[in-house]
Amino acid sequence: MRLDRYVSQAAGVSRAAVRTLLRRGAVSIDGRVVKAADLHVPAGSRVELEGRPLALPGPRYFMLHKPLDVVCSTSDGGHVTVLGLLEEPRRELLHPVGRLDRDTTGLVLLTDDGAWSHGITAPRRHRDKVYRATLAEPLAPEAVARFAAGLMLNGEDRPTLPARLEILAPTEARVTLHEGRYHQVKRMFAALGNRVIALHREAIGGVVLDPALAPGEYRALRADEVEALR
Repeated sequence: MRLDRYVSQAAGVSRAAVRTLLRRGAVSIDGRVVKAADLHVPAGSRVELEGRPLALPGPRYFMLHKPLDVVCSTSDGGHVTVLGLLEEPRRELLHPVGRLDRDTTGLVLLTDDGAWSHGITAPRRHRDKVYRATLAEPLAPEAVARFAAGLMLNGEDRPTLPARLEILAPTEARVTLHEGRYHQVKRMFAALGNRVIALHREAIGGVVLDPALAPGEYRALRADEVEALR
């Protein structure tokens, strides 16, 4: 990790402030004053700021119940973002694991652990994602078999992986996917001549949205939940 990023994260100050501290000779590595912001901090080094040892904060993991009209990004000029719902120190270091559309609600994971995040979103991992969909038209019974066989989506050159469709009511269904194509749930129902009017993500890789969380609320993941997705 670059020295300026390391000090910024460990001390909770901006990168601009770190550069000022570096110019002043306030930062040292293993007892040697260092002024180069782009220097890579060797593993196991002792980094000090004005004689005070620094250590990076441990990784953080959260689940959020995303409401409607909230954007899954770290910044957006026109809408509230998932980060804007968090009351955490250095929340700008966190990022959403994957995305939900602005009109989709439900489970969003957030972390500052890039390797953990990549392990969840990497296409080859085929993490199960479970959604509840409300549809414009009643579902035909044969929809279950068509989801299980894989569907050819508009603009694609290969069918989807087999997916599980559970019909809960004439216009309500639960869908379990093993991949994450663009707008996949909506496009799969569109391939059946239907339209999704509401979509809610219930689970990712066996980690289920906590029913105690109201829209806009969040909590830290338990250790077993973190490990289940590792």
